[in-house]
Amino acid sequence: MRAVLSKAPGGPETLVVEDVLDPTPKAGEVVIEVKAVGINYPDTLIIEDKYQFRPERPFSPGAEVAGVVEAVGEGVKGVRKGDRVIAVPGWGGLVERLAVRAETVIPIPEAMSFEEAAALIMTYGTSYYALKDRAQLKAGETLLVLGAAGGVGAAAVELGKAMGARVVAAASTNDKVQFALDLGADNGLIYPSGPMDKAAQKELSGEFKLATGRDGADVVYDAVGGDYADPALRAMDWNGRYLVVGFPAGIPSLPLNLTLLKSVSVIGVFWGAAVARDPKGHAANMAELMQMYADGKIKPRVSKTFPLEKAGEAIKALGDRQALGKIVVTVES
Repeated sequence: MRAVLSKAPGGPETLVVEDVLDPTPKAGEVVIEVKAVGINYPDTLIIEDKYQFRPERPFSPGAEVAGVVEAVGEGVKGVRKGDRVIAVPGWGGLVERLAVRAETVIPIPEAMSFEEAAALIMTYGTSYYALKDRAQLKAGETLLVLGAAGGVGAAAVELGKAMGARVVAAASTNDKVQFALDLGADNGLIYPSGPMDKAAQKELSGEFKLATGRDGADVVYDAVGGDYADPALRAMDWNGRYLVVGFPAGIPSLPLNLTLLKSVSVIGVFWGAAVARDPKGHAANMAELMQMYADGKIKPRVSKTFPLEKAGEAIKALGDRQALGKIVVTVES
């Protein structure tokens, strides 16, 4: 089978496509014939050895897959050959076939395409865990989303609206803000691209306050980091919850005196670890997300697809912050 491999640390240009042995399921495993692979920010980090995990090389990136169960190992119950499923292996997904633990696969409805399925679990799973479990977002509260046109940001916009919040979407271009407004955001603003000095940060904080209202945001969903964090924190309301999701613009240094003055909680969001620690909670959240999809409250947006041979280009496009919604690699056997 074909596989996209990282053989040495580096950017997307270092990835190669080679033939490797097909997997066979061990006891408790199933083999998925992969149809689509969601590309996520961790894919840009793991190939450069900048992620929390460093797999032994050669390895394939690709953290979430959608496909059809091709083979079932000994002792597997509840999963059958031919089932349409999604799985989150963490890495290893940019292949034609993948072996995973049977208990980790999630069935997908017939109405959901493989491309949509590959765009669902990590972005919506992360954002729902962040908003529901970590921030405990309530109906009527104001949610400010930074990076509102990216995968997790777009999911946060949709989920925020589904949960009854007033959503303010912030992004770096007019097209990205309009994309978030089309998803249902109540208001939007364009923030500057690149580094900002203190004066520019102060100006941006004022714009955040103007967009979120007199009292400011109850919850900030920060999937950007960098120089955008300080202005967003300053624009928060009393007892606000600041969600730390990602750092494509760099890891920020927050003025902790503001968290005291505003009684703001800074809350980390590590969805992958939460799934491992609380599988029952994860299963409940996924069931709720599937119901939201069935009810038409959420719908993964796939902005661009790439074939397996161009997976490196897909990862580069995401790293260059070109995505509106999700980028997906499709796999033709």
